[in-house]
Amino acid sequence: MPTHAQKKILRYTPEQMYALVADVRRYPEFLPWCAAARIVDQDEARLTADMTIGFKVFRETFRSEVELEPGREVRVRYLNGPFRYLNNTWKFQPHPAGVEVDFFVDFEFRSALLRAAIGLVFNEAVQMMVRAFERRAMALYGRGAPAATVPVPTAG
Repeated sequence: MPTHAQKKILRYTPEQMYALVADVRRYPEFLPWCAAARIVDQDEARLTADMTIGFKVFRETFRSEVELEPGREVRVRYLNGPFRYLNNTWKFQPHPAGVEVDFFVDFEFRSALLRAAIGLVFNEAVQMMVRAFERRAMALYGRGAPAATVPVPTAG
């Protein structure tokens, strides 16, 4: 599957954006295609979550371990479900205008049918997901300055 990497400067603090991304149980409230999220286990440094995603006629649940570095980084490690692999990282660096958010996602479904379905809309789907996090930040923390996008080369 193609990968997606993106950097954005947002007028929030690294701690605010970290808190938003690390709050996995709230994803169904704002994230497209996230039908459910359940925390199975959690401590200060990591959590294990089951997430159900729905897209058209497809509905799949997967489990991942989320490593947490408060205020700095969220790393998702895939455990089991419909993917061959899933790599997802969010990094938050202080920036004079707020925070630089560095987002990366790369995954592949096991099913050829699911690969074909998401392959047609992958870039649009990832862009919608990133925008959903931005809108959530605005709803939680107020209006920031317009985001600046820094292009990042992607493989695939």
